[in-house]
Amino acid sequence: MDYKTVAEMAKLWGLTERAVRKYCSISKIEGARLDGKRYLIPDGTPIPERKNAKKFSDNHLLNRLKDEKEGKVKGGIYHKVQVNLTYNSNHIEGIKLTEDQTRFIFETNTVGADFSGVPVDDIVEAINHFRCIDIAIDNAKKPLTETLIKKFHLLLKSGTSQSRLAWFKVGDYKIIPNEVGGESTCLPREVRKKMKELLAEYNAKGKKTLYDIIDFHQRLEKIHPFQDGNGRIGRLIIFKESLSNNIIPFVIDKEHRWYYYRGLKEWKTEQGYLTETCLAAQEKFKEWLKYFGITV
Repeated sequence: MDYKTVAEMAKLWGLTERAVRKYCSISKIEGARLDGKRYLIPDGTPIPERKNAKKFSDNHLLNRLKDEKEGKVKGGIYHKVQVNLTYNSNHIEGIKLTEDQTRFIFETNTVGADFSGVPVDDIVEAINHFRCIDIAIDNAKKPLTETLIKKFHLLLKSGTSQSRLAWFKVGDYKIIPNEVGGESTCLPREVRKKMKELLAEYNAKGKKTLYDIIDFHQRLEKIHPFQDGNGRIGRLIIFKESLSNNIIPFVIDKEHRWYYYRGLKEWKTEQGYLTETCLAAQEKFKEWLKYFGITV
């Protein structure tokens, strides 16, 4: 078994060394042991819960994400979600950044020499997507609203070349008809009404099931309310609503994107395609939770 020092774990968890030593001395860190006068902690040990700490929610994953986000913890589940969800969701839409490049941007907030040829918009949208995930975490306990959905779009597309086009409405619904995969979508004049109807029906259900969230996603993509960015907005909503309803989230990765596309297209006649794709992605997320010692 590999071990880390108090200093290394304090940096990883975003705590002071004094706090970590105290946790070790009162047996709050499982597996911690004394090696002479210093404590050694098993690598991969989850951050200890503070006594009487006020929790953000009853969802252990959401609490961990919130704590690690605010503590700027590196190498934890928050870090993994940021990189994997951003890379895969962007990659599905044709963004050229590799997973390593996405990770580098998240970890350093810079770009390196190996970014030659990468469109500036791809970099901007990756950074913006990191912010969108933060918004999803911070608003996980709140109802899903048009205002929040538009905020996702505003954040995702701000500073891009599209945002400088007069006809491209950043943070608002489309004004020009568009297609997705060669299929028609909701006409601009109908979008506001359709979105209000969809949200009213969805929010009336109270606590949502995985099926409810997937169904909402498919219907949102069929409306296609924005000029561009609909897929990523939809997948951010899946992440947010999974956290909101204490459902294990999932990331649709590049290997499953064609199954995902097929599932969206065939939802009305065969719901198993999309459901099974999401469940397979959920199993992978469960492995992450197990690794980081998070129970849901």
